[in-house]
Amino acid sequence: MPEPNNNLSLHEDVINGTSDLREVKKPEEKESVVKRTMTLIEKNGCHDTIYMNAAKIFQGIHTEKAKDRMLVRYAGDSAPPVLAFKDVCSQRLSYELAFNALKYQDLLEEVLLDSCVYPCHSIPDELTSLLVVMLYDLQDRKFQAREISDEDEPVADVRKIEHYLYSFKTKLAAALARYRIKHDAASIEYVLPETIRKQHQRASALPLCVWINTFKISLEDVFRDLKEKGFTKVGSVSDLDRYTYVVDQHCGDMLVFPSSLKEELLNLDLFADSKLLLQDKSRSLAVHTAQAQLNSGDDIIVAHVGSHLTIAHLSVLMNHSMSTIFVCGVKSSEEAAELRNFFSHMECTNIQLLHEDFTEIGPTDPKLQKAKVILLLPQCSGLGAGDPIDFILNEHGDAELLKDLFRGTVAKDKLSVLAERQLNELIHAMKFKEVQAIVYCTCSIYPEENERVVKKALESGVEGDKVQPYRLIPPVFDTCSDSNASTETFFKTEPSEISSGCFLAVLAREKDSSENLSAEDILGLAAAKGLLDDILVEKPKKAGKKQKVTQLTHNTVAGGVEPKITELLHRQTVSNIKAEVAVSKAVSNVQQKGVSRTKSSVQLKKSICPISARALPKVLKHTRPLPPVGKAYGRQTPARKTRAEHKRAVLKPAKIMFPPVAMPYLSSQGNKARIPAHHCFHCWSGAKGFCGRVLLPPLHKTVRPAVLHPRPWM
Repeated sequence: MPEPNNNLSLHEDVINGTSDLREVKKPEEKESVVKRTMTLIEKNGCHDTIYMNAAKIFQGIHTEKAKDRMLVRYAGDSAPPVLAFKDVCSQRLSYELAFNALKYQDLLEEVLLDSCVYPCHSIPDELTSLLVVMLYDLQDRKFQAREISDEDEPVADVRKIEHYLYSFKTKLAAALARYRIKHDAASIEYVLPETIRKQHQRASALPLCVWINTFKISLEDVFRDLKEKGFTKVGSVSDLDRYTYVVDQHCGDMLVFPSSLKEELLNLDLFADSKLLLQDKSRSLAVHTAQAQLNSGDDIIVAHVGSHLTIAHLSVLMNHSMSTIFVCGVKSSEEAAELRNFFSHMECTNIQLLHEDFTEIGPTDPKLQKAKVILLLPQCSGLGAGDPIDFILNEHGDAELLKDLFRGTVAKDKLSVLAERQLNELIHAMKFKEVQAIVYCTCSIYPEENERVVKKALESGVEGDKVQPYRLIPPVFDTCSDSNASTETFFKTEPSEISSGCFLAVLAREKDSSENLSAEDILGLAAAKGLLDDILVEKPKKAGKKQKVTQLTHNTVAGGVEPKITELLHRQTVSNIKAEVAVSKAVSNVQQKGVSRTKSSVQLKKSICPISARALPKVLKHTRPLPPVGKAYGRQTPARKTRAEHKRAVLKPAKIMFPPVAMPYLSSQGNKARIPAHHCFHCWSGAKGFCGRVLLPPLHKTVRPAVLHPRPWM
């Protein structure tokens, strides 16, 4: 705490109008003061319309006091004010001025009473909010006169209050000095509650997160441009110091800068040209998570308009797909025109605006049948947000959030209303039968809005029995890397000096249980249900018809198998099948018939002394395969047409072991045939010159067997 003599000297400086009443700093500390763009009220004052808008906002959020303590009276409750902002900068200044008046409401009211400036019969209660707001701005300017621009449209009430306050500037400065001495405060910030002061310090030190608009510039060009401007890339957030930056560990297109560089960053051409966009990290985490759940061509539903930047970021991430982003809740034509202009400037073209609220859209809406992911960013208490002004402006939040932030808590009844609305929206999202994943994200620190909402939605069973139920999966932020994937069911960050608060959950439909079964389990299940009766014993076919040759490949089961078996096997991979049976026609015949499936043909050759089909068993016995030892001829000639009685039949996939007959093996190194040891290899359709010869396969590593006998089941 400062010494009493420092306070007395401060009192003298205040009376002379030379002290910075907002903050007292040592001379050596002045150089390190962080400058912020558009976050503090300009020292030369604001336009009249900004004061009026700030007064209207403050009127709705000011702290109501008990009647026995109410010394400064405000106008009674009225309808929500109509705010007209000239631009985004004016909007931000109005909210920040109102928030500062709220934080220092007790101080400002006491200064008005101590200086005898209030009450005043010429100032009605309707203008008390304007009086308090303009008093904060006057002390912030060290009680200096405001510079009025010729472009400023005058507002009579603003000029009246300004003239009145300025005429009492000395008394007001003295009253402020006495207040600080009484509370032993080095600056007016020290009169705030400790929780509010820490929250303000945390927000001021929070690193700046920006994402790269790859529609306009590549990541490499950004790195090169920053290097030319004197910025250095470092390894982690803890290494940030002045002109440095780091690539975010979760989002590869996000850069993190020290908080002290905000003014300089916003003055760069990269920001002026919308190549870099400043936004809280929690929203980037949400869009990266949603994009990771999409497949090529899948559409996505954004349940709330929220921040324009959030939708634009999602559009940038989906640049190389044919997907569409459906944005719900765009009510007015003015808002729609504003959004279209913004997205056009950002070069986003895959966005479609919907006028209905999300909960008003039917789950069977035809235009949303390709939507596979829903991004749900519901209105929340927002107490985890780093900058409350940014959160309100970008997320179209309620101005009463400022009151909640000042108290550091949310009323139970308000929290209950928010949680119920969030639950209804999440349950409605689960009713879309074609949707495969839902990304739910808030900036709340309350379990009532986070884990409990998700748990209640999962327990509701609203998705029904005809579709797979939802389950929680760990969020994945970057599809290019698995190293940054969360291992927890929920992703949560608490508000701190390096990050804002965020809660993220991903609800995905459970996969069909058959996808987790091996090929043997599926075949056994199919056999138990009587689906494999026509596989082991081939039904007789007419001799005049040619039989199609098929092969079991990756995720493909050939025609001729029962449709139910096809459904069971089509998701299985070749690695799960222990034996592959493949018989194909000549390549020329395949090309002529336009067969679309890929076939790994095994060319068969004639033999002078073929084995009679009657000599083979009708059902193959399970026999241990013997190791190959011989060597076959190196190259096979194209297959010739076989005799009618040797026509090839379609083989159905089954787990079989091969009999001790001629069993050639295919080598993974090429089309070289291999046979078991101690058995003769009879050429079935060989070329001239190989009549009656016994061809032995070469010694080689074990490979997959293939049945080359034309009718092994006979």
